[in-house]
Amino acid sequence: MLTVSEAEMRAAALVERAKKAGADAADVLYFGDLSTGVQVRLGELEDVGRSEGEEIGLRLFVGQRSASVSSSDLTDEALDALVERAAAMAREAPEDALAGLAPEDRLMRGPLPGIEGDDGLEPSAADLKARSLAAEDAARAFPGVTNSEGAGFSAGRSVIAIATSHGFCRGYSTSGYSGSASVIAGTGSNMQRDYAHHGVRHYEDLDPPEAIGRLAAERTLARLNPARLASGEMPVVFDPRVGMSIVGHFVSAIIGSAIARRTSFLLDKEGQLIFPEGIFIRDDPHRVRGLRSKPFDGEGLPTRPTDLVADGRLTGWLMDSASARQLGREPTGHATRGIGGPPGASASNVHMEPGRLSRAELIGDIERGVLVTELIGHGVNPVTGDYSRGAAGFIIERGEVGPPVAEITIAGNLIDMFRNLRPADDLRFRRSTNVPTLRIDGMMVAGA
Repeated sequence: MLTVSEAEMRAAALVERAKKAGADAADVLYFGDLSTGVQVRLGELEDVGRSEGEEIGLRLFVGQRSASVSSSDLTDEALDALVERAAAMAREAPEDALAGLAPEDRLMRGPLPGIEGDDGLEPSAADLKARSLAAEDAARAFPGVTNSEGAGFSAGRSVIAIATSHGFCRGYSTSGYSGSASVIAGTGSNMQRDYAHHGVRHYEDLDPPEAIGRLAAERTLARLNPARLASGEMPVVFDPRVGMSIVGHFVSAIIGSAIARRTSFLLDKEGQLIFPEGIFIRDDPHRVRGLRSKPFDGEGLPTRPTDLVADGRLTGWLMDSASARQLGREPTGHATRGIGGPPGASASNVHMEPGRLSRAELIGDIERGVLVTELIGHGVNPVTGDYSRGAAGFIIERGEVGPPVAEITIAGNLIDMFRNLRPADDLRFRRSTNVPTLRIDGMMVAGA
């Protein structure tokens, strides 16, 4: 894998090759990564793996025609062939008035923001194995845990560089570490499973393996002997580890391409009150050590913190250059791209600001409801906002969290769900999308 400076030079050199081959414009993305992972089960090493790879992608324009090609072979001969193939493909492609590089005057200039995305460490496989064993041992030590699906820890590093024919050439590196454990409790028809997981950018921020194992065991044991829940309309409370999906559905609905295609349930709601007043949802690509922090987007535009929802109102769309042109707007610095194909758009580190009530206060007046800790399936219609998903969690009775419940279905419409949403005050930054405990009144729950 190349260093950041080497990756920048390699990307810039491929742009120059494309220009010499007759391209009117071109951009290049280099991506290199290496990773080590260890998996254990029942106290024994089950798998250890190490991978290292690199790819380079070229998008070449001839007039308003373009083609995208990629290669994992970075030799001069392979890159010459790559350029030749891209040029030939572009000349045969249909014209696209929306295609093109990002506006030159919007490109990032100056120093990169200090996101602290790479700690420079490379833990050994032996260290990862020791952590994996410690996590599983901690989980299996709990009475009632009868089996294990294993525990694992991984470490990796990535290098990203982007170069364009109109003057951008920058790169950066990130590190990533994660640990998880999953165990089974009970026997026969009363078996339940759950897990715990933690991912970070800096190794020192990773939860101790014993804490991961304990949490996996506690979650699993709490799910034993599920009760039955009568169907009906009731408040649904989302634990933060599943509540983040509610914000995820919102983010997907404000992507510029979905708006341009008119396939979003939030179409024509820009500037409107879609959440209760006081709700703020923020995208922060500069969060220090954030899991999706990045100094510039997939087209070389600077990233910046943005309010996606301000005081309950939808502020606008997340746009790459193509969708911005289609909508008659300016790109927002949210472009993302893979090695092959044109850019799309996405958010980075997203969070909902906490409310004023504690979790206990948020559920204190619920006579009958459900606390959801697991969601199953993908029953969400992005065009209409209709929502129906399998779920598991705990029954709420007279303001207290009671027995576990499984095999239920929760349903509603996301527009109504957003309007009836209330956040607790327990926000913690643990994921790329973070929310406090969320309460949504008026959902339909179908019991087992």
